[in-house]
Amino acid sequence: MGALQEQFDYFWGNDPFPRHIESVRVTALGKEGMVTELTKRLGKMPPEDRKHWGTVFNGIKQTFLRGYEEWRAFSEEFEINAQLMDDTVDVTLPVDPARLGTVHPVSQVMDELAEIFADLGFAVATGPEIEDDWHNFTALNIPESHPARAMHDTFYFPEALAKEGRRFLLRTHTSPVQIRTMMSEQPPIRIIAPGRVYRSDSDATHTPMFHQLEGLVIDRNIHMGHLKWTLETFIKAFFEVDDVTLRFRPSYFPFTEPSAEVDVGCSWEGGTLKIGGEASWLEILGSGMVHPRVIAACGLDPAEWQGFAFGAGIDRLAMLKYGMTDLRAFFDGDVRWLKHYGFSPFAVPTLSGGVGA
Repeated sequence: MGALQEQFDYFWGNDPFPRHIESVRVTALGKEGMVTELTKRLGKMPPEDRKHWGTVFNGIKQTFLRGYEEWRAFSEEFEINAQLMDDTVDVTLPVDPARLGTVHPVSQVMDELAEIFADLGFAVATGPEIEDDWHNFTALNIPESHPARAMHDTFYFPEALAKEGRRFLLRTHTSPVQIRTMMSEQPPIRIIAPGRVYRSDSDATHTPMFHQLEGLVIDRNIHMGHLKWTLETFIKAFFEVDDVTLRFRPSYFPFTEPSAEVDVGCSWEGGTLKIGGEASWLEILGSGMVHPRVIAACGLDPAEWQGFAFGAGIDRLAMLKYGMTDLRAFFDGDVRWLKHYGFSPFAVPTLSGGVGA
């Protein structure tokens, strides 16, 4: 026992701050440690001595472990305090700038559109992105043979999930929001319906998921003149240009009659598109008077109520206004792109400050 006591006194008595605490533990309690060697002797002792010395050896082991834990804690605290005493902070150095995130251009443009149309008396309406084919197609006067219903254009859910004969799909436009609003609210109605939509398409100007804004007005004695004024006011405010000329070209949409594609006058200066003037034309949205069949499908009398509707791609509007050329970059999640095209969280769109401020 004398040799063990000498080793114990050396490790814990002579050195007030052992630098190698773990090596001390291994020396005493490792596979070939001193305490371990003592414990191995128990097997060779007579039974009458084994119980006594077992208790003694176990007491030595527990005493050593308590000391080891105390010294380890002391050692860690001492090293931390020593490091803190050595470390210095120069309080005169400039503070590192905080890394702020940016608002995605699509979110910013959505806020701009909401601000513009709120000033025109429009409310924002939303609806489910998982729709049934009645709200997405049938109620909008889209015939069964229309290409939009084909599998290569629309993301359908399995037929086994159909309910009451209606098959589910990812909505291809936000027009179902118009249907749901007309069925749940009494006219007059003035809404915009922004949101995500899905179509099976992908290239530099098309993605399988994109964002769309649709507008709807239902009231008495509504005509194309109301539609034209609304779109002119919207385009002037959004692009912040007073010299705006619109051209309405006859077109076909199942849910409007008459229907028109809307072109905006523009020009190219140094390879950059500029909205305004009549040097060139750019298609920007689709519009028309709500088809009487759509009004009737929603439980309203088309002889009493008329209305107009329009729709535009929010991503496309963002590209035109802020000079982006590839729609796919909107969804790549590239921090460099977001930093370049993103907006400050404090740049809240206002009509007084300019919606693009």
